Amino acid sequence: MSDNRTLLTDMAAGLFADLAGKPFAEAWPQVAEAGFSTLLVPEDAGGFGGDWGDVLAVLRLAGLNALNAPLAEPVIAHYLLAKVGIAAPDGLVSISVPGSRVPYGRHAAAVVHVAEGTLSLYHADACSFDEGRSPAGEPWDAVSFTGAAAASAACDVDLQALGAFARVAQASGALEAAFTLAIDHVNTRVQFGRALAKFQAVQQAMAEFSEEAAAVDASAAACAAALDYGHASFEIAAAKLRMGIAVDRAVPIAHRMHGAIGFTIEYALNHLTRRLMGWRSEFGGDAFWAERLGKRVAGLGGHGLWREMTARTDRLVG
Repeated sequence: MSDNRTLLTDMAAGLFADLAGKPFAEAWPQVAEAGFSTLLVPEDAGGFGGDWGDVLAVLRLAGLNALNAPLAEPVIAHYLLAKVGIAAPDGLVSISVPGSRVPYGRHAAAVVHVAEGTLSLYHADACSFDEGRSPAGEPWDAVSFTGAAAASAACDVDLQALGAFARVAQASGALEAAFTLAIDHVNTRVQFGRALAKFQAVQQAMAEFSEEAAAVDASAAACAAALDYGHASFEIAAAKLRMGIAVDRAVPIAHRMHGAIGFTIEYALNHLTRRLMGWRSEFGGDAFWAERLGKRVAGLGGHGLWREMTARTDRLVG
């Protein structure tokens, strides 16, 4: 845990709460001014000097408040550029992996792309964007590189995995917010003379919801700890797949508890659940991570899997 995490999370919590519901044009300048992009950049390079636990704490708050601005993408982009010694340009820097769309691509001043062991930085004038929308209605654009990279360097980082971790972190916050909305609703909504929360079927459903939210929380924490240790491929694959399961189970419960009100654009729930459904497929969907995890497990074998899991756990809690 970094020394300044409490200060960091207090600042992020206040800012993101103020920006909740604000459009991109209003939210992004304040996020950029706060300097979150340099969260993982070392202090001697002008950054915050944080760790992956700090990233988890901030991204979780962004998911909790349904922040209408990119945060994970510039944090990862600036981290990678600092890692390979390329100066980050001014403005929003997003990230791209082969076969995936770029969140907020049309607004980016530059895009960091990693493929076949090479990181390339493309300025916006070397990119063409086929504009689209995510399930949450946010910019989600396919990028084609039409010009030469401004800079390139060897890079062995798995950008797909870092993006997947970011979505798990954001989902942990969004699930908590959706759970809180559901709890508040069933405690105040009265049917047949008593609050919905008094019905056993509702209690059972909410208990399942809490289990799913807790599972994603634990998965995200394990990923952050493993990233700080230096090797997180196993944890991220398992966490992204577990997040997909949680979304599949928890989102329907949230909407069943609310009834029709949960789908109205004025109500906060759909702003959380539509993001969750979109994040499930970003940076690799369930099938992608199930295949990657399955190959890893099959290669280890039964006894090898147990040794691997206990060794990874021991190093993180030791």
